Amino acid sequence: MKFPNLPAFYFDFEVLPHSTLALLNSEMYGLLFLLLLFSTATSSPDRFTSSSLLRHKSKEYFELGRPLPSDLLPLSCSRHVLTHSFANTINGPPFSSPYSPPPPSSSDCSFDCSPPWSHVALEFRAKCKGEQYDRIAALWLGGVELLRTSTAEPNKKGIFWKVRKDITKYSSLLTRSDLNLTMMLENVVNRVFTGVYHVEVEFLYYKQYVAVSEPRVSSILVDQNLDGRNLRIVPEEPADLIVPITDDGDRGFWFRIESEADFPSRQIRIPRNTRRVVLELYVSFHGDDEFWYSNPPNLYITTNNLTTGRGNGAYREVFVTVDGELVGSEVPFPVVFTGGINPLFWEPVVAIGAFNLPSYDFELTPFLGKLLDKKPHSFGIGVSDGISYWLLNANLHIWLDHKSKTVHAKSSFFPLPAIQLKRNAQFKLLDGSFNIKAQRRTDFVGWVLSSSGNHTTMFSQKYKFTSSISFARNGTYKMVKQKVKADKEVKVVREDGVVVLRTRAKRRYPIDVITATLPGKKKNTYVLVTNVTHSMKEKSLHGGYLSRVNNFQDSRGWMEVRDHDVLSGTADTQQSFGYRDEFGCYSRTIGVVDGSLTRDNSSFNCLSTA
Repeated sequence: MKFPNLPAFYFDFEVLPHSTLALLNSEMYGLLFLLLLFSTATSSPDRFTSSSLLRHKSKEYFELGRPLPSDLLPLSCSRHVLTHSFANTINGPPFSSPYSPPPPSSSDCSFDCSPPWSHVALEFRAKCKGEQYDRIAALWLGGVELLRTSTAEPNKKGIFWKVRKDITKYSSLLTRSDLNLTMMLENVVNRVFTGVYHVEVEFLYYKQYVAVSEPRVSSILVDQNLDGRNLRIVPEEPADLIVPITDDGDRGFWFRIESEADFPSRQIRIPRNTRRVVLELYVSFHGDDEFWYSNPPNLYITTNNLTTGRGNGAYREVFVTVDGELVGSEVPFPVVFTGGINPLFWEPVVAIGAFNLPSYDFELTPFLGKLLDKKPHSFGIGVSDGISYWLLNANLHIWLDHKSKTVHAKSSFFPLPAIQLKRNAQFKLLDGSFNIKAQRRTDFVGWVLSSSGNHTTMFSQKYKFTSSISFARNGTYKMVKQKVKADKEVKVVREDGVVVLRTRAKRRYPIDVITATLPGKKKNTYVLVTNVTHSMKEKSLHGGYLSRVNNFQDSRGWMEVRDHDVLSGTADTQQSFGYRDEFGCYSRTIGVVDGSLTRDNSSFNCLSTA
């Protein structure tokens, strides 16, 4: 059965009930709800709530991911660090509580719990019931972000979930007793939206190390770019200092970016005995840019006299500068929050990254020749082509030479090529196509003379971006296809040419979204047919160890909507996750139909992740 004037493969009709199939052939299409269709088509993908569509009792939500290395270890001790209920917190200050590390020994600790720790994990637990949208949240310790997360959307019976993240790299802060742990979660509670998010946070401390064999290159992971030659283990200790690049904290420590013109920065003086610097950037996107990867160009909007604010095209690049000069950039991973596109897809498994948003690292060691002059320097962050609104902040990780008060450094910058960006738009009225291709490569080199010798650090980064958006059927059918290929490498070489450290990450993260808007059977309703396919594939090399992640998610379904409330619908989500490194292997595959798990298989067998 075909949708009028559209290829049959645009839809998976097996997920549609007979009533909707009949609706597809209705001659009322194009005659009724025309204005409604135009308005919903130009705004899809969109955000919705499905609280009124109650099909299940209270249950746990989750995001597929790898087990933490510390999961294999006995817990030394734990510390409850935050308990709070986020009710009507919109436009209010964040919640803060004092933090102190665990004492060396107590009745709650089965082992000595004094630092240093081999691992520290953060466990975030939340529960909620009622009507509520998804909300963005973050945790900061002394202004340094530890976790960027979003909430699941609750129902009247209630839901709960937890997020576990390794935070060992923040150990220099975790040993201090003069800091506050701060959480921001802006929520709205009134007669309609009744859900209150109850949150608890616990830190888990471990003293033992995971046993691992000598570094080697697995035959399964080897390729011409990740060959493991000239490598040896260089233990990466957590940074000695972590300096936040943040807002003042009155509304959370993140900067709110309303446009490309918003370019916040902070003046920071780098210690003279610094031997390494890495900037860690946290990013999330909201408002008119929540679905930035599907935004049409402004000319399409103005030509058709549309009122949507979702413009500026479908390309975004987050970037970092030092004293106004570009030192790195990324096309962010397109995280879909739990109210996005079709909330029925994200019950109980959420989209990739929704509970633990990725952060992005930029190696700034090649710039120490410029930074070690006793003067403060400006570290800035921003979003190319961004519109309202983005939430950004950064952490500056600094390693010191404890055997010297001063190190010497010199920077040798390669020419920074301008981004290669091509846009093409062809449309007539509400139908058309929009294509974007972009690529950038950056290379920076600098040497540092410290007590351990003269080491040259080379940082290279490149990515390729392609985007295609198509509108059809008077703009009521929309297809989005985006691909990002990113490759980042850090190499440290001794004076004699021996490579002492090499890290490399190759990431691929495509996303495809299809939405088709149809008239609904009920008054002031419409039917939205939705397909979402996205994945994160990564090969990484670090200190002689190789790892691979393959996370793939495919969701198909439809929903009947009034305003932004889902009245009925069906959803089918299939996901597979595989991880392998020198510590072992892990895989998990799930199937979900209408919020119920139909398949859930996991394995620690390496053959299943090959």
